[in-house]
Amino acid sequence: MVAPKMSDSHREDRKICFIAAVELTIRAFMVEHIKRLSKENRITVVVNTDNVDFLMAYGLDVRVFPVKIERRPSPFSDIRALFRLYRFFKREGFDAVHSITPKAGLIAMLAAFLANIPVRIHTFTGQVWAKKEGIKRGVLKSADKLLALCATHILTDSKSQQDFIVEQGIVLPGKSFVIGNGSICGVDNMRFRPDQKARMVLREQFLIPENDVLFLFLGRLTFDKGLLDLAGAFSKLCRSVKNTHLLVAGPDEEGIKERAVSVCNNCFDKVHFYDFTDEPEKFMAAADVFCLPSYREGFGIVVIEAGSTGIPTIGTRIYGVIDAIEENATGYLYEPGDVDELFEKMQKMIDEPEVREGMGRSARERSIQLFSREYVTDAFLAFYNGIFFKNKDTGDIYEKDS
Repeated sequence: MVAPKMSDSHREDRKICFIAAVELTIRAFMVEHIKRLSKENRITVVVNTDNVDFLMAYGLDVRVFPVKIERRPSPFSDIRALFRLYRFFKREGFDAVHSITPKAGLIAMLAAFLANIPVRIHTFTGQVWAKKEGIKRGVLKSADKLLALCATHILTDSKSQQDFIVEQGIVLPGKSFVIGNGSICGVDNMRFRPDQKARMVLREQFLIPENDVLFLFLGRLTFDKGLLDLAGAFSKLCRSVKNTHLLVAGPDEEGIKERAVSVCNNCFDKVHFYDFTDEPEKFMAAADVFCLPSYREGFGIVVIEAGSTGIPTIGTRIYGVIDAIEENATGYLYEPGDVDELFEKMQKMIDEPEVREGMGRSARERSIQLFSREYVTDAFLAFYNGIFFKNKDTGDIYEKDS
């Protein structure tokens, strides 16, 4: 779909500010959106950075305003960031402020509300409190309620996440939207594609034979990502299957690697770790099955990236992931935390190679048809045009909840 074009009389009239806690969020999710919006709007990016020119590498000549926003709770730092943003918003008089990530969102939406910014948008990409209990859950949930109360528009990156936050009383019905078919930015289907050369090179690097089945986990190594469940299921798998490997790529934020190695002590030579990669497409091209054993996700964009490279996914039956995986067509779902069921799905992927490969082909087709970056960016622009021009014709591009 093509986003409605802005008329010449409105070019360069609007000032839009995007806010995130870290550079990586902007780099990973917002570059194409900002690139398109910056053609007809004045864009500012607020982020915790020492490099105000970091977007120049993407051909973006937009203003970057550094503000120290801590990802973890830090009351004094958070209050300083709130007042600094309030003064900045008041001085600049933005037409819209758009935040991504929970902490940046709370501070930005509160500051924008106090500064009377007319359009205040926040994108939810998952709820950190979803699997927590007691006082911590209550505090974090209340923070999201306050954030939503201060915003004029709420975006979620999946329909099931939208349903969840409405059901939990975070957002009132009618105030939240899903862009396109979900995901925050879509997938670059030319970057994420089957690549036999990359497959061979990476397998040689880790000494993985071509015909062995390679399961891949790619993401932050945290307890919420369920990596220990995956380690347990893979350890069980190795007792009966010899021609299989597990590759884990991502930064270890909570000391998970050592515990995962301990769980897999019967097959440690089949488990491979890689700290960080900015070329996830090569790891996906080398794999046969992607695994997302997460306990919470907003959407699970890695699933459609993996699908775009032509491999199926085994993922948890949680909101967000159920939108990314078409069950029994592009992958399998299982109950979060159920190591035995995860093992069974992994075994099935090995036992039925034709089904596995068919799922991979279907996953690529679905990624191209429903989640291409061009489609999602067009829908994102249509959402903005619908706000600024009250354009009712964009209803077929972004979906408002009932």
